[in-house]
Amino acid sequence: MIGVSMKQLRYFDALAQHGHFGRAAEACAISQPALSLQMKDLEDILGAPLVERGMRRIRLTSLGEEFALRVRDILRAVDELDDLARSSHAPLAGRLRIGVIPTVAPYLLPRVIKRLTERFPGLDLRPREAVTQRLVEDLVEGRLDTAIVALPVSEPALAEHPLFDEEFVLVRPLEDADAPVPNPQMLREMRLLLLEEGHCFRAQALSFCKMESRVPRDLMEGSSLTTLVQMVGAGIGVTLIPEMAVQIETRSAAVSVARLDPRPSRTIGMVWRRTNPLAGQFEQIGEIVRAVGGEASPAGGAFSLGSWRGIEAKV
Repeated sequence: MIGVSMKQLRYFDALAQHGHFGRAAEACAISQPALSLQMKDLEDILGAPLVERGMRRIRLTSLGEEFALRVRDILRAVDELDDLARSSHAPLAGRLRIGVIPTVAPYLLPRVIKRLTERFPGLDLRPREAVTQRLVEDLVEGRLDTAIVALPVSEPALAEHPLFDEEFVLVRPLEDADAPVPNPQMLREMRLLLLEEGHCFRAQALSFCKMESRVPRDLMEGSSLTTLVQMVGAGIGVTLIPEMAVQIETRSAAVSVARLDPRPSRTIGMVWRRTNPLAGQFEQIGEIVRAVGGEASPAGGAFSLGSWRGIEAKV
């Protein structure tokens, strides 16, 4: 394929991923007409169409589908060559595409980015927030370098690096602050507010309540922890949230917070492709994330129950 450029392959990969010229062009930071022209030139070189152009979305032709798989392998290999070269230099510099799950991103990511920028001024950070399944897919396909998630993810192609453990706490209306803390069996009989399907924290909360095999009768869903806590403040039900979220999410809601017994928890860690030569550098980044996470723990004092303002906390 003499004449095909890496730029064209990356543009086609974005188009195959997004299925839409406008969104692919935005992801590539070019205009839609420029992307269309590049794709037309690529098809002319190949002598066959790669996409079926529709009114709203595009579809890959049979050649396009096969071509997309080969292009992804090529781009992943090229990126790993670049990572291999970067691994021989210190300190870490260049592009770093890091994914973070939504129940961690608002609470840890700003401080993590600040620390990384101070420690590695030559680092070009490209954070992305998404649910675990999407982050794992993007890691395996080479669209991300590493991700901060709840472990385990159980993907053979990925290395897992545990960082710290974090408890879940119960959030309920302020008038319930002095009521006994419900056990898991009692929670199954209450109106429980959970994140919508796709969030790993939803599955963890259901597991604590031993609801994995059935959907609770009064289950209500929200798209974010903010929505859930505000619904609790309105008296609609109760919810579980990770402890790192308490300080931010409860400051404008009339809610009370209590520890559960037994105390449910999750392990936060980093994952990356086992073949990525930057594993050593990722471990350095992991230590920074671990330090920030420690500051956000009760031991660090930042989120100690009983010290939150604007709510009543019952231990």
